[in-house]
Amino acid sequence: MEYRVTLLGSEQNAPTDSEKSFTVGPDQSLLEAALFQDIALPYGCQSGGCGACRAKLVAGQIHYSYDPPALSEEEKAQGYILLCQAQPRSDLSLQVEERLSSQAIPVRNMPVRVEHKQPLCHDVMQLMLKLPKGEVFEFLPGQYVDFLLRDGRRRSFSIANGPATKGVIELHIRHVPNGDFSDFVFSSMQDRVILRVEGPLGGFYLRPQSDHPILMMAGGTGLAPIKSMLEYMLDQGMHRETHLFWGVRGQRDLYLHETLLEWSQSLPWFDYTPVLSEPASGQPDASSWQGETGYVHEVVARRFPNMQDYDVYMSGPPVMVQAGRDQFLAQGLPVEQLFYDSFDYAFQTWPQQEAPDKHKPGG
Repeated sequence: MEYRVTLLGSEQNAPTDSEKSFTVGPDQSLLEAALFQDIALPYGCQSGGCGACRAKLVAGQIHYSYDPPALSEEEKAQGYILLCQAQPRSDLSLQVEERLSSQAIPVRNMPVRVEHKQPLCHDVMQLMLKLPKGEVFEFLPGQYVDFLLRDGRRRSFSIANGPATKGVIELHIRHVPNGDFSDFVFSSMQDRVILRVEGPLGGFYLRPQSDHPILMMAGGTGLAPIKSMLEYMLDQGMHRETHLFWGVRGQRDLYLHETLLEWSQSLPWFDYTPVLSEPASGQPDASSWQGETGYVHEVVARRFPNMQDYDVYMSGPPVMVQAGRDQFLAQGLPVEQLFYDSFDYAFQTWPQQEAPDKHKPGG
């Protein structure tokens, strides 16, 4: 038996402007069936961990093989589901707030050349990838690309530059212990090597049409998609009140600290707060740090006790995203104003603010 899924727009019962429905078998996920039929729905890790494929179930019944970790109890109570894990048990109507159009921004598979690599700190490498001459690579600020490795594996990394930067893709790659790909990047990768990428991917991206002030929370290299959003805002002349909280372990992990400080001093609409979970990490004297300490989501919650009027963007390790999501929803943040990208490598094994690079295990 096949079921029919009807896609609604941002307002209930308003159809989208392209494909309005698709069919799905009882043992297929909604995302799997949609992509097979060229329906461009947002998605990320496809394992239920990142929340990029969140949609609202307006009518019908679905089933999960296991409880997806990226959905909070409050989100479930409000009818939100994850397309990558949900299987139909009836015809469905789904409200997909901003469905990406494959015609507007196509997913590309293309070769790239490593223009150069540069250490940003002790364990983060900046990669600048040069696109083929004449190629146009469009993306939304916050999205990511996959490296397509020769053995069939993928490695996913958020794009760190804004869309206005043409011809290159900037990535921030953390050195993962025993990670084959990050070991290659940090040791033997040479400039001008040719790699293959696919993208843009993911449903985590800036919603510029909103007029709410913005709270951004990043953990570790979760700063990369946030930086892309900020560069887009600068390029577009957007002056929405924006507060960035960046959680890392120690001072040596603040790899773009001076740039963010400069922005916060020169831009009246932008405020930046770094947060250290272990101020003594990598430092001979912990007293040299006079800023915020602890878990970054707790600092955000203390500074902004009422979040009803904010749009919140979170990017980083799952434990940070989950803690922030639960805390912020409890403080009045509407679910539809919460956007996040959970770097679901080694789900519960990473420290609170030390983010892996992205979605796929193995480094």
